[in-house]
Amino acid sequence: MKILSADQAASLIQDGWTVVTAGFVGAGHAEAVTAALERRFLAEGAPRDLSLVYAAGQGDRAHRGVNHFGHAGLLKRVIGGHWISAPKLGALVARNEIEAYNWPQGVISHLYRAIAGHKPGVITKIGLHTFVDPRHDGGRLTPRTTESLVELIELRGEEHLFYPSLPVHCALIRATTADEHGNLTTEHEPFHQDLLAIAQAAHNSGGIVIAQVKRLAQAGSLNPNLVRVPGILVDHVVVTEDPNDHWMTFGEAYNPSYTGEVRAPDHAPPPVPLDARKIVQRRAFLELLKLRAPVVNLGVGMPAGIGHIAREEGHRDFTLTVEAGPIGGTPAQLLSFGASANPEAIIDHAAMFDFYDGGGIDIAFLGMAELDPLGNVNVSRFGDKIAGVGGFINITQSARRVVLMGSLTAGGLSVRAGDGRLQIVQEGRVAKVVPQVGHLSFNGPYVSGLGREVLYVTERAVFELREGRLTLCEVAPGIDLRRDVLERCAAPVAVAADLRTMDERVFRDGPMGACGRQRGSLS
Repeated sequence: MKILSADQAASLIQDGWTVVTAGFVGAGHAEAVTAALERRFLAEGAPRDLSLVYAAGQGDRAHRGVNHFGHAGLLKRVIGGHWISAPKLGALVARNEIEAYNWPQGVISHLYRAIAGHKPGVITKIGLHTFVDPRHDGGRLTPRTTESLVELIELRGEEHLFYPSLPVHCALIRATTADEHGNLTTEHEPFHQDLLAIAQAAHNSGGIVIAQVKRLAQAGSLNPNLVRVPGILVDHVVVTEDPNDHWMTFGEAYNPSYTGEVRAPDHAPPPVPLDARKIVQRRAFLELLKLRAPVVNLGVGMPAGIGHIAREEGHRDFTLTVEAGPIGGTPAQLLSFGASANPEAIIDHAAMFDFYDGGGIDIAFLGMAELDPLGNVNVSRFGDKIAGVGGFINITQSARRVVLMGSLTAGGLSVRAGDGRLQIVQEGRVAKVVPQVGHLSFNGPYVSGLGREVLYVTERAVFELREGRLTLCEVAPGIDLRRDVLERCAAPVAVAADLRTMDERVFRDGPMGACGRQRGSLS
């Protein structure tokens, strides 16, 4: 193991290499090293034609994280799970300057283990009948992406997708401490991601492993039970010189409640205004009350706020999980998403997706941007804007119940709620219900055929997936069915014979009083 500066580490990366980066949104990315790699390319025009692979999105929606790779010539190809955190990569896609693939986050996480074990790839049903299926786009994002990597295969009479392994020439990972032998611990990181699998994948491919850390320790001084990556896998260590390059997340320098070092005080959060966002969260939260002690996944954005609603209501009878690895506690939001305050346990990223893919989630709350009369949903691509699918496909094809959340219209929507009624003050310019979604992130008829329960919650209406069709089942009090709902859909939807009125408590200020304080794991 050699100790290098970030610039020295960046100088090791050669033209045409496949580089894997660790990280999850704003946490765990080797920022000092990738910033140095960008500086080298801008100064020297090298390295060139890299293939970048990452599972979870890494960035601040501006310049940090994998945004450092966002230059024509530096990249040849990207295989990524979530893209919205890296608009500079999205711009390369929009200009058709790179080969680009969007694969499910959990599949890429599992692919690292397959590469490490010299297995041919990952065989799974995750992604069937979505844009990742080769019968659709095969996960390809640009016209110049001609190679169809994902294959449709039949195994024991059932369809599966095959995602192939590829050699890893360089792994860029991050930890907290390295000892003199290169053993790595993650005591100041909010989770430990896929560090071991990524390091093994690079090492067993004949590549190199570069680890960014905060500090060095004497050999033999680290607790072996806390070592996440053994030194036999680590070739080079970069000790960060600028503390800003090793914040716990891009949003917080350090939060000890994410690691279990301290327990954050358990007090009710200040209430947030009763706007369209909170109305959707409140109505979705009522679905949580129908289950006893469920295991839950919350997606990024609007769904992450359900934890806040639960605290307002004093409800604790459930366990929240985040695909990054935390189990229990309260998931963080924005640039700290992926971490959880006061977690009960933190497991590997890939292990969490083993749990998810196997049906371990009782109910999942996820966002939706575009939907159509078949119940199909698009969260991944809108024209030239690449959001990426992240773990959405893994979760929606595996969870027992799925609640999709979003407003019925977008672009200027303003509502007023009070006294148990809803009023549309200003209508959004863009209809969310369209004749056909632009990117097939969620296949309604396919998931319906799997026996999953699917609900679509908006601020003024609730839809269910019934017999493979989007069916209106609830309308908010104060809302005109035809004017405010049906005419605001750009395509016709079915209306249930048992159409109901949404619970008026959702539209009143103050706690809904939907439950009593219960014991559980939200803290």
